[in-house]
Amino acid sequence: MLTSWIDIKPDSDFSIYNLPYGVFKKSSENPRVGVAIGNYVLDLYAVGALGFFQDIALDISAFQQRYLNDFMRLGKPVWKQVRQKLIQLLDINNEMLQPYASQVLVPISEVTMQLPVQVGDYTDFYSSEEHATHVGTMFRGAENALMPNWKHLPVAYHGRASSIAVSGTNIHRPKGQIKPDDAISPVFAPTQALDFELEMAFVIGKETALGQTITTQEAENYIFGYCLFNDWSARDIQKWEYVPLGPFLGKNFGSSMSPWIVPLEALEPFRVQGPEQKPSVLPYLQYTGQRNFDLTLEVAIQPQGKKETIVTQSNSKYLYWNSGQQLAHHTSNGCNIKAGDVMASGTISGKSPESFGSMLELTWGGKNAVQLEDGSMRTYLEDYDTVIIRGYGERNGTRVGFGEVSGKILPAS
Repeated sequence: MLTSWIDIKPDSDFSIYNLPYGVFKKSSENPRVGVAIGNYVLDLYAVGALGFFQDIALDISAFQQRYLNDFMRLGKPVWKQVRQKLIQLLDINNEMLQPYASQVLVPISEVTMQLPVQVGDYTDFYSSEEHATHVGTMFRGAENALMPNWKHLPVAYHGRASSIAVSGTNIHRPKGQIKPDDAISPVFAPTQALDFELEMAFVIGKETALGQTITTQEAENYIFGYCLFNDWSARDIQKWEYVPLGPFLGKNFGSSMSPWIVPLEALEPFRVQGPEQKPSVLPYLQYTGQRNFDLTLEVAIQPQGKKETIVTQSNSKYLYWNSGQQLAHHTSNGCNIKAGDVMASGTISGKSPESFGSMLELTWGGKNAVQLEDGSMRTYLEDYDTVIIRGYGERNGTRVGFGEVSGKILPAS
């Protein structure tokens, strides 16, 4: 069992087992790279300036940047060495860093978290069988819920990287073409079916060349870490536009990303076997080992000035397609990837109604309203609602959390 000399509450997301990476800004200072530990940010540039990374092939200027990209490009051996060094320095039995605590630790309450990576490309998968079945049942009937290709490949679409925003960024209600069921022609109006999607995402840390492919066994060498993700969706805009090429304006108005990237190594205790895949997948998508993670996820809706209501609780272990398969499929045609690319899981839903990962499912297409703590009802999100997604893993006294990703809905501009 590890214990830190920093006072950390037992239920903290940011234990010594975690040490997630993020980019923080304090008052008028330039952004820097840090890791979360308890209620503090550990300033990695300050740690490096004190000489604690001298035995690692690392230019500490990588920690003086506004994004994690430069550090991620240094590769997995460096990521692992830095992580091990930080665990050693923060251990209760190590006194080397303790005299410098005031120089290297900043209260999280005193910083503003930034978007952690410069996102070059963003891909959103459709990897939950439960979610895909629920949506397909609503739109096509139970007999045709899953499309013929769904169990043969990880379905995905390319999203808009420029509109990915860090947690806490307000989202304006989007406008677009909507065709009411009883109308002959569409209208242009603000969405009346604004939704969240409970997702996780992984961040690419290692680049490939055009034409190069990645196997499922190699995939984790390219994954820097994981974060929480909310792929906001305008269901009425999406419904009218998505045939034949898929999501466009119903999705690209905004996605929210948590500020902390949890290293893959921190999630090792939570590995579990994924769902059995029938029929058997093609050889390039086959894998060995436990590739899913037992991580508790929840979504809360908070009307302005009111208490929040947890409306769903799910788990990432439900995902049918794991991140290794997603990355192998993504590059199987020679598509190159770059450090900072974000690949989201798609909505993560469970089998029971209280584990559905979107309002579309929770209300079954707007037919069954959800009641909040203040007595108000929701079929979809209203203006000034704040949506908060949280996630964590906990096992044998080890807790690793993601913090949260939140966003408030503002009226259409």
